[in-house]
Amino acid sequence: MSTAAPTSVAEMLDERRHLLEIATWLFDAAAADRILQETYRRWYALDDAERARIGPPRAWLTRVAGGICLDRLSSTASAETPVDDYAADVEAYPPRPRPDPDPVTEWLRLNPTQDHGDPDVAARHDEVVRRFAAACVTGDTAAMRAMLAADAIVVSDGGGKVRAAVEPTHGAEAVARFVKDLLGDPPHPVVSVASVNGRAGLLLGAEGRVVAVVGVSVAEGDVTAVWIMLNPDKLRGWQGGRPHPAPDRAPVAPGVSIPSGASAGAAASAASEERATP
Repeated sequence: MSTAAPTSVAEMLDERRHLLEIATWLFDAAAADRILQETYRRWYALDDAERARIGPPRAWLTRVAGGICLDRLSSTASAETPVDDYAADVEAYPPRPRPDPDPVTEWLRLNPTQDHGDPDVAARHDEVVRRFAAACVTGDTAAMRAMLAADAIVVSDGGGKVRAAVEPTHGAEAVARFVKDLLGDPPHPVVSVASVNGRAGLLLGAEGRVVAVVGVSVAEGDVTAVWIMLNPDKLRGWQGGRPHPAPDRAPVAPGVSIPSGASAGAAASAASEERATP
């Protein structure tokens, strides 16, 4: 994991909110979103060594976002230039080549998809995910590590809209630390179990909304991969419009349940309210 990666979901969301506030102070929401995406594109165009030399990433991103805003204002003074045109300077920020072989492709090659149509396989998967969720709720790194395969992998997808980890993280110890850091200090995001891609997975909820969807791969009773979706655009469908019922029972947070047909967004909201209740 890059040393400059955020340590928690809360930090990622606060950083994104901060950058959007800079852009929306001068532009409308659509333009601000494109400015944000260009800011993160420039961040991801750096290599690991360049990112490591940067002080606080938030300060660097703030300067970049501010510079893009000023350039935008300067360009509109003479002729209207869409923010998308900033992508034209991509040669100045070339994307880093993926390692060969790509670690995710290699993992998929070595770990064939299991048949979740088999009720026994689905039940075992469900049980492992629920125990992993319980370890996440308590922040028990040792319990997480004990459930992870030795060669487990965690992959984050921020879609260029939040500063997620750039490369996958490998190994039970490192993956357990990654998940622990992602959850951050109390108050943690609410961890719930729900159907993700047709099998048990996790939702992370905060402020009454889903802030991450987590797919979990399981083999022989161990968690072999954790797939974390953080892209706000892809999370929109989880915020109340589309039902994602839990496969059987519901979230780990005490006293909270996801009724059949309830949306993931409603589940996160209910969990947040439950945690706030004395």
